[in-house]
Amino acid sequence: MTNIDNRIYTVPELAKDLGVTPRTIRFYEQKGLVSPQRAGSTRVYTRSDRARMLIILRGKRLGFSLSEIADYLDLYGADPTQAEQIRMLLGRVRKRMKELTEQRQALDVTLDELRDIEQQSIDALKEKGLDPDTE
Repeated sequence: MTNIDNRIYTVPELAKDLGVTPRTIRFYEQKGLVSPQRAGSTRVYTRSDRARMLIILRGKRLGFSLSEIADYLDLYGADPTQAEQIRMLLGRVRKRMKELTEQRQALDVTLDELRDIEQQSIDALKEKGLDPDTE
């Protein structure tokens, strides 16, 4: 039985495990965010590499830039207390929440305007005796 801590993954195995394409993993490797080991000519990823990939994917899903993710990952090994890493994360999370809140407010304004236009269009079609739900 293989110890899960010693588990290694090939690119296709890791991609399948994470629900991404092998190309995605290679992209992050090219950007220097993960550095697989070699087993002959095959690149292999450790449990630690998998954890880094999870952080990268989560960061991207939350809208962080590759540069921000790289900064965070760089601190991961540099600060044993992780205090600096946590402070950086907190600051970036707050900034991202502010950006998303502003985007949501802009979307709400746009949706309100579109609803007004929709209602005006419905009313105009009804005035002409036309069914607004027929295209």
